[in-house]
Amino acid sequence: MKTLAIGLMSGTSLDGLDICLAEFEKQDTWTFQILKAKTVTYSEDWETQLRNSIHLSSEDLLELHSEYGFYLGQQVKKFIHEHRLENIDLIASHGHTVFHQPKRKFTLQIGDGKAIKLETGLPVIYDFRSQDVLMKGNGAPLVPIGDELLFSSYSACLNLGGFSNISLRSEGKRIAFDIAPVNIVLNYLAQQLHKSFDENGALAAKGKTDETLLNQLNVLDFYHISHPKSLGIEWCHQHIFPLLENIETLDALATFTEHAAQQIANVINQYSIKDILITGGGAYNTFLIEKIRAKTKAEVIIPEKEIINYKEALIFAFMGVLKMNNEINVLSSATGSTEDHCSGVIA
Repeated sequence: MKTLAIGLMSGTSLDGLDICLAEFEKQDTWTFQILKAKTVTYSEDWETQLRNSIHLSSEDLLELHSEYGFYLGQQVKKFIHEHRLENIDLIASHGHTVFHQPKRKFTLQIGDGKAIKLETGLPVIYDFRSQDVLMKGNGAPLVPIGDELLFSSYSACLNLGGFSNISLRSEGKRIAFDIAPVNIVLNYLAQQLHKSFDENGALAAKGKTDETLLNQLNVLDFYHISHPKSLGIEWCHQHIFPLLENIETLDALATFTEHAAQQIANVINQYSIKDILITGGGAYNTFLIEKIRAKTKAEVIIPEKEIINYKEALIFAFMGVLKMNNEINVLSSATGSTEDHCSGVIA
């Protein structure tokens, strides 16, 4: 039976809301087809509100949670109308991460699924991370279930978004973990030069690697602990941004790009990965990709734009389908939770 699902994804790098309509079918294995997809760029107002959400009072944050839910619903309604879509079975929404502190047993993705349902009239699955955190998991990464069931022909899948995360099979099971910050830091630095991001890594290519800074970054504890592990914006505020304060911006961009490439290559080499599928906005950063290629023997595969841009939204749509079928959609081998489970709240 075929299922039509819309997946919504908003990443920490705030480059917009990804909306992906895909058709899923299960015979012997799951197959998918992306039918329509678009990225809605946030208005300056929405970008500011989401960026500053971490600093809001509890009342204001609850208000934003509702407002952003209605905003998501409105954007889906526009998308449905624009493409004259019919017979959609469900919407699966990741929401926008404000807090992510699994050690303290909480994670918060705003954008109330009940508001999306009220706007669209369609079943909505949301809040995919909380249950995993309560089950002693990291609440991340969640995408490996899609890598396992939709993209298993690749030795590994690497997403270069706000953070880089990898998913691969090791000793008979799918493992996954965050490697290092990427666009969350590169965009932060590019914005100091009045650019929203470092296109193709052209700014970083003009800078020089600061060896002292590079060493300070590489010795951070996170890189030396074993998986499962995940990163949040709070970690960057605590450990990364203070190190960048007195460095010339182009040099900081060059150094951080080198750092991210080194950390990613270390993992590829550690697991002797033969071929790796790279998606997310960082796949367009040719300077970063060249550095990764130079540091590893793995075949680096950059797929078509649809997959680069919408793989995460696609997989959240898929997670919604699995939830509706009451099938496992979170892997404990990836998140560290006590067991595989079926996560998400249905509105």
